[in-house]
Order: sequence, then structure tokens, then C-alpha cells
Amino acid sequence: MRADVKTVNHHGSHRRLLWLVEESTRSAKVDAIIVPTARPVSYLEEATAAARALRCPLVTLHSRQSNAGEAVSSLDPTIDLIAIDVPESAQLGLPVLQTSLLLAGGIFERQTDVSTKRNLALLLSHMLRWKRVVFLDDDIKVPKPRDLSKAVSLLDAHNAVGLGIGGFPDNSAVCHAFREAGGSQDTFIGAGAMAVDVERNRTFFPNIYNEDWFFVLDAGKGLQPVASVGRVIQNAYNPYKAERAAAEEFGDVLAEGTFWLFDQGKPVSAGDLEHWEAFLVKRKKFIEQVLSMVGSSPKIEKARGAQIAEALMASLDRLELISPDLCVGYLEALAHDQEQWQRHIQAIRQQGEPPLMAAGESLARGSGTSLEYHVRKAAPSQRRRTPPALGQTEAGELVAASAPASPFWVLRMLTAMWAMLRLAAPSSHAAHALEAAKVALPGQEGQAERDDYSDERPSQQLHV
Repeated sequence: MRADVKTVNHHGSHRRLLWLVEESTRSAKVDAIIVPTARPVSYLEEATAAARALRCPLVTLHSRQSNAGEAVSSLDPTIDLIAIDVPESAQLGLPVLQTSLLLAGGIFERQTDVSTKRNLALLLSHMLRWKRVVFLDDDIKVPKPRDLSKAVSLLDAHNAVGLGIGGFPDNSAVCHAFREAGGSQDTFIGAGAMAVDVERNRTFFPNIYNEDWFFVLDAGKGLQPVASVGRVIQNAYNPYKAERAAAEEFGDVLAEGTFWLFDQGKPVSAGDLEHWEAFLVKRKKFIEQVLSMVGSSPKIEKARGAQIAEALMASLDRLELISPDLCVGYLEALAHDQEQWQRHIQAIRQQGEPPLMAAGESLARGSGTSLEYHVRKAAPSQRRRTPPALGQTEAGELVAASAPASPFWVLRMLTAMWAMLRLAAPSSHAAHALEAAKVALPGQEGQAERDDYSDERPSQQLHV
């Protein structure tokens, strides 16, 4: 079978929507590297090496198999580090989003926390006045850390710049199957490796598969100015789990259907009921075509073909539950949420930086369990050599107010700590400056168990 089969029911590439840029030889300052993680701390080694090479802070957001304390004790002490244990989104008091309410409690609700982690990192970036940050996933290898700096240098003219993903292609189960069966299937940029201008890009990551797609989308108009430069490597994973394929389908439908409009030069507002009715028909025909291609491909072994077919059937089953009304309603909710998120960010940026004690006192009433975070600044001498061991960790516990503790005050505490540590003189008795705190959130009883996603991609690159 030819390796470039195309179909009228699917666009195998959207790369022409990226702005054309010449290969950049210029580098620019990276304010921070941000990594959402749910895997063991060893998965942070690549991001740690990149932060060390670029001499920028590393922000790690932990849950499941990963925790902030272990990151502090295990990661290279020559880098500046902010490590946060992230609880359930409902316990953080983030803005109530219509896109989440629309899917809450139903079959389309996403059961991972990567969007929550990235949104928390965006708030922190605004509070610390970071302008240009790089999002990395914990299963991405960075052969040339300078490529991250090159991507940041292009943010003068673009709201986001993704790096090309090499290694294992990063697509949905349906698009993976299309490629494996001989289809012409490309990839797009995604938050697995993406530089973002925080000040200019005031959107958020919705809790849906392809959340990074919608992050670079202006729901009232179209795609923001985005480009691609450099290259990173994606680790291999198994895309053909039926549960995974089903969970991806709604986000994949919305993403592909929206970019279908962009390919035709149309805005998001052209996605009316008529568009989605037609697109859902195309999507069904496309998956059925991929099923047929898999079944007839001489290159796909029988056992693997059966696994792929099971995943595709799960996608078809979930597709049957997606209505044109739901698609229209979700994109309308997204436009509303983006405006709400912008107002939230504007309110945060209008606030002055409070003294550390004032931030602490705002949390020092009531009771509850803990949100733990660590802030560590490496002494100048440590940037040139690796000491044999971490210095002593000083920990304090702050009890929450009787009213729910908002992430605003939690992150204000981090901001104040970071500012103090930046001004602190290096200690001759400690290898680094480290502060750790446990901030209580009323009613928090620990993170609820979810379906295991330890081998799931913590985010998915935009699918084409």
C-alpha cells in the first residue's frame, strides 16, 4: 500500500497554518521551563538538563506518581526550582469555567489534570512577571536546549512557537492508525514543547483532549500567530488503548473540525450546526475508512491489527454520542471562558506584590490538609559545579483560612518567597537557599484516585 494515501474526509496536515519563519540563529532569554508531571522524578532529568544549560528556573507541577518533595531532594541543586504538588482542580479555587461545567459528570469529562497544572503555571508566571516561558512534557527529550531559546526569540512576532516533534509521532489513536495503515498524516505544534509569550497570550488550557490546540485559539476569531522552529524527541507510547481512544474522540473531533474551517480560510464563528453536522458525517466515514485500511494492510500483523481495530471501534462508539449542538455549545463556552480568564489575569496583574508575612497571614486561619510546594534558589557558586548533596531543607506549615484558600494567595506566597530568595546572599553553611511550605486547603482530603494514566501522554500534541 502506498505510504501517502489521502482522503476527502480528513485533512492530514495543517502545517500551512503555521507562520513561515527562517531558521533562527538568534537566542533569547527563557524566563522558566514548566513541566506538568505525573511520573517518577527520573522523568524530569531532560527538563533539568535544559534548565541548567539555559540557566533558567524549572517549575515542576506534580501529582500521582510524582511529588514535589522528591523533586527537591533528587534534582540537580545547581538549578533554581519551584516544585508544587497539585491537588484536584476543584480544591484550587480556579475560575469556574463553562467548558468544564458543560462536560462535568458526563462521559466527555476528561480525567487527567494536565490542564489544571498548566493553568496554575500560567497564573504563577503572571505573578512573577515572567514574560516568556517554555512548556515541556516529561517524556520529551531535548537534544539541543538552545532550540528552546531559539523558539523564545521568535515570540517577538508570535504568541506561541512550538518545536518540531521527532521520534515517536504524537497523534490521536485514529490519526496514528491512519498513518500506520499508509495514510498521509502529519503532526502539528503542541504544548509538549512550546514557547509562550505569557503577556500577549491571555488564553488558558481547557480540560479537554487537544487542550494545547485550544490554547493557541482565539475562540472569537481564529488561530493566533504561531510558528515552529527546532526539534525535540517524543518517547514512544502505546496509542491503541480503547479507553484512551474513546477519551480522545471529542477533543479530536472539535480540533479537526475547527481546523477544517481554518484550512478553508474561515473563522471559528463559521462552525455552525450545519458545519458540524457535515463534519461528524465525514469523521465517521474517515474512521470507517481507516478500519478498512488497517484490515487490508499487509504490513500490520494480525494481533496488532486487532488492537488497532478495537481502539478505532471505541472511537466510533464515542463519536455516536457527539452531537452538532454539543460542538457548537462547547466552542461558545470556550469564547466565554477566554474572556473570563483574561479578566482574571488582568485582576492578578493589577495587584502589587504583597510582603511575605501578609501573604502568610491570609492563610494562617482555620484548618485543613496541605498543598505542598518548594522554592529553591541555587547559590552562584552552584551554577558552576554540582555539590555532593542538598543543603538542609527548612519547612514551615501555614494553616488555611476558614474561607477557601484561593490559588491567588498560594501563588502570591510563592512570588514573595521567590523575590526574597533572589535578594538573599548565598549562605556559607548551606549548598542552596530553600524554602518549603504546606498551605492548607479547607476540605481537601488528598487527591482522588483516577483511572491510571501513568503511561498516558500528560498532554497530546495538536493533531492534524
